[in-house]
Amino acid sequence: MKKSIYAFAASALLLSPALAQAQQNCGPAPTAVPVTGTTDPVEQRAMLNHADPQLAANKKLVYDMWRTLLNAYQIDRAGEFIHEDYMQHNPMANTGLAGMQGFFRAMGLEPQPVPEAIPEGVVTVMAEGDLVTIVFPRSGTDACGREFTTTWFDMFRIENGLIVEHWDPATRP
Repeated sequence: MKKSIYAFAASALLLSPALAQAQQNCGPAPTAVPVTGTTDPVEQRAMLNHADPQLAANKKLVYDMWRTLLNAYQIDRAGEFIHEDYMQHNPMANTGLAGMQGFFRAMGLEPQPVPEAIPEGVVTVMAEGDLVTIVFPRSGTDACGREFTTTWFDMFRIENGLIVEHWDPATRP
């Protein structure tokens, strides 16, 4: 299974430089509970429900954007989801619609069919006001070579039916 474009980009980022430094001694591995998400399309679509129709629409916008742009690499369709003046707060990515498109086009990935569900799995999709947060499981390897899972959060601000701003926990390597 191909990784999403976002997972590919994020794999180059360090989750926590302080954690990597602390584990250089390779003591006992932490006993954290593994993070899991669902890849089932029916369960993922159920996460888009909300009593407020506007919040449901905002959740669907983010979910559809993720599958179309980040999983299917259909970057030419970005204007359906992303505002021209899109603000990006990830220090490794470009701001603006054109900047975002250029960032992902530089990876040279060929467009694919849009998947029915987000293949990397989704823990939850939350919406309040003009914000939508989508939560994913994320796998990694610590400085001692031990595999682990953690949680990744992407938050988007929606305005007039388009994504205008994005935050995530990415840091520079």
